[in-house]
Amino acid sequence: MADIDKALPNVEQKTVTLPAEEEILEQQIEEQQEIEENPPVEVQENEDGSVDISYDPATAALEGGQNHYDNLADHLPDDVLGRLSSELFQNYTDYKSSRKDWEQTYRQGLDLLGFKYENRTEPFSGASGATHPVLAEAVTQFQALAYKELLPAQGPVRTQVMGLPTPDKEQQSQRVKEFMNYQIMDKMPEYEPEFDQMLFYLPLAGSSFKKVYYDEMLERAVSKFVPADDLVVPYTATSLDDAEAIIHRIKISENELRKQQVAGFYRDIELKPGQLKEDDLEQKEAELEGRTKSGRDDDVFNLLECHVNLDLEGFEDVNVETGEPTGIKLPYIVTLEENSREILAIKRNYEVGDPRKNKINYFVHFKFLPGLGFYGFGLIHMIGGLSRTATSALRQLLDAGTLSNLPAGFKQRGIRIRDDAQSIQPGEFRDVDAPGGNIRDAFMTLPFKEPSQTLLNLLGVVVQAGQRFASIADMQVGEGNQQAAVGTTVALLERGSRTMSAIHKRIYAALKNEFKLLARVFKLYLPQEYPYDVVGGQRMIKQTDFDDRVDILPVADPNIFSQTQRISLAQTELQLAASNPGIHNQYEVYRNMYEALGVKDIDKILIRPQPPQPKDPALEHIDSLAGKPFQAFPGQDHRAHITAHLNFMATNMAKNNPIIAASLEKNIFEHISLMAQEQVEIEFRDEMLQLQQMQMAAQQNPQVAQQMQMQIRMLSEQMESRKAVLIAEMMEEFMKQEKEINGDFGNDPVAKLRARELDLRAQENARKQMEGEEKMNLDKMKAMMNQQNEVLDREQDDELARLRADTSIEKTILQKTIPSADSIMKNGGN
Repeated sequence: MADIDKALPNVEQKTVTLPAEEEILEQQIEEQQEIEENPPVEVQENEDGSVDISYDPATAALEGGQNHYDNLADHLPDDVLGRLSSELFQNYTDYKSSRKDWEQTYRQGLDLLGFKYENRTEPFSGASGATHPVLAEAVTQFQALAYKELLPAQGPVRTQVMGLPTPDKEQQSQRVKEFMNYQIMDKMPEYEPEFDQMLFYLPLAGSSFKKVYYDEMLERAVSKFVPADDLVVPYTATSLDDAEAIIHRIKISENELRKQQVAGFYRDIELKPGQLKEDDLEQKEAELEGRTKSGRDDDVFNLLECHVNLDLEGFEDVNVETGEPTGIKLPYIVTLEENSREILAIKRNYEVGDPRKNKINYFVHFKFLPGLGFYGFGLIHMIGGLSRTATSALRQLLDAGTLSNLPAGFKQRGIRIRDDAQSIQPGEFRDVDAPGGNIRDAFMTLPFKEPSQTLLNLLGVVVQAGQRFASIADMQVGEGNQQAAVGTTVALLERGSRTMSAIHKRIYAALKNEFKLLARVFKLYLPQEYPYDVVGGQRMIKQTDFDDRVDILPVADPNIFSQTQRISLAQTELQLAASNPGIHNQYEVYRNMYEALGVKDIDKILIRPQPPQPKDPALEHIDSLAGKPFQAFPGQDHRAHITAHLNFMATNMAKNNPIIAASLEKNIFEHISLMAQEQVEIEFRDEMLQLQQMQMAAQQNPQVAQQMQMQIRMLSEQMESRKAVLIAEMMEEFMKQEKEINGDFGNDPVAKLRARELDLRAQENARKQMEGEEKMNLDKMKAMMNQQNEVLDREQDDELARLRADTSIEKTILQKTIPSADSIMKNGGN
């Protein structure tokens, strides 16, 4: 976390010239002389033999600590460090005590996962110790869905341009996206496994944390997973931003600690390893994992990294104008060893040159469900009671089956059975010595019942309630009717994913904060230009790329948390587009469907429609015959195109097909409009330049905009009027040319009637085709509405059936628990 200027890999190192030994010796002599003349510590001997030591912390600050990233613990006296260490350790103890209830709930909830089978001796030896897997199933399914969606193989980061997009911003955005995905997926090997582990802890504890910082030993950015039990905050804290203190407990080996001391990050003092203490929560986690302590773990230390606000002697906040201390506490990071309580480092925790000295946050809080305070709620808190009930009911059913299959009871004294210490095997008959009488009368079995059907139904209700809350019900949207109405599909999808979607959005927001912290690390520690190698080429990132022009986001969609949901939405979109293809982009609809399915190389399967290009009249005639669209473009020879189209319209093929004639007429009108527009641009060249200048002036000065608005409108109306006149003249010329080319059939009435008959027949065919399409669309809509009504009716019937079943179960339970009137009267009579 110290801002040491270390170059990243693949960056050319700068040559540093070391001073000669003579120069070093002279500098040491000068420093010694200065210390003798102005000693930082004054010692005055008294008459009684005692001494008075005068120590000015400000003097030490002048001798060291001027560098913003210095370890201030090297410049503070031991008594100041001792008082600070005692105070911070006491705060840590108090903070942990304030959350004991949370730790106890979490610790007891871990037993509900069923990772360790419980050998029970109550109510009898060998009683069932099985745990119902409703909680473990919910946790595992959430972890599997979230891990696949939030961390895709291509990388979890995407970017978007802030403000108006430009080619420069687009290239910068692409560079940031590629570099961050490269770092996370290739250069940070701890990211994937720790993110996977965090997604398992999150639904259990309700809160998990990530710590983002620059590791000086690895010389790269690091994003570490921090369990909720290793991060402690004050009782009054509600978030990381308003917490007065954040204490992170770190386990570090003796060798790694020594490396940090040699590197100068921690004070080089001797630390004696002591007994590694584990609290109840750590012991429970170790028990579930099957780990046991063997001997002493002498090579492991517990460090307490305290992110606190302090008013240190000699490093106070000073008023710039008066030079007097203000008494305002500044943010620091104090690291102490838990066993010896020795302070190893005190680092400033604000940016260089920050006048407000705001603290730097290194932690990101991931919440499963928002709690009532700082920590979130997990599945242990929400369905822990249901899981305990389901486990209790399951054990009772298994124990009832065990007692029913292996009966026990009483036998008459004097009955002797050979090898009575051994159980009777199937198909075996054993000798019995009976004093007389019926052997059946000598034995009495206890009245154990078969497993209760009511208890089994109650177990099903409890499990369904837990699964419904955790959104892990067996019914999925894809298992429904594929031809169901669009509204029904969307309603089912929204109802089944409401809870998971909200949780996914909270994780999305936390990931966004994590990526912003990573971008800050890259901005501080990257060189001006950093080239790096990727598969098939080389890329380069600039330090200035990480600015406010690019927003960094998770690649996941906050509204979609699974591929099943994505496919269902794409299928609904495809169904809507098929109902009215004329107003939909079919290419994009099918492409979205292929992307939802995860198909690779979509461009090899789906043909991308090409944008219209300028064509010669012959190619436009071919497109009109094939029913393909074509259009006019500025700069073409419009009169030549119009003449060619009129000549083609005179052919029998074009005359007998109104669709071809309509497409050609449409293109002719486009050429006429463009021809008139080009003529207006020539005639009003000066006016158009004046119009552009007026529009630019209006955008720059809003006050002048109202005055120029009238002039702009008048000039635009004048140009439009001239264009309309030109179009009218060109249409008249077009009509004459069309009449000359097509003719009027002379005086042949048969030809006229024949042409009229063909026109009427073509119009009738076009009308029938249009009516047929409208009827088909209407039938489709009716079918969709009928299907929707059927699904809604079916859902209502299922809901009524479920309510009747629940009512029947409750009646049965009440009959078993509440005595009847006859039994009450009978007991009253007795």
